[in-house]
Amino acid sequence: MTDEKTTEIEAAVFRRLIQHFQERTDVQNIDLMGYSGFCRNCLYKWYAEEAGELGVEVSKEEAQERIYGMPYADYKEKYQTPATDEQLRRMEISVAKNKLAKAKD
Repeated sequence: MTDEKTTEIEAAVFRRLIQHFQERTDVQNIDLMGYSGFCRNCLYKWYAEEAGELGVEVSKEEAQERIYGMPYADYKEKYQTPATDEQLRRMEISVAKNKLAKAKD
């Protein structure tokens, strides 16, 4: 497979992931973070960082809208619910695991 085809496939997978997250507004970021170690917020930050690496300036707001499908404030108001103690505990554990994984790099 060529590098170009690999990039094309990876881009299509990314678009499907974003679409999935936009459709599954019932899944809270804190749950994503608690169970997988990343969430929509990570994705918008990575999006802006990678754009910058390629010489393209993308504002925080532009990146958020790309990932959330709407301005972040609107998304938060419509879909975000208060975090439970258990969600916060799981997220803290997950964040600690991320730090350990990065330390190994």
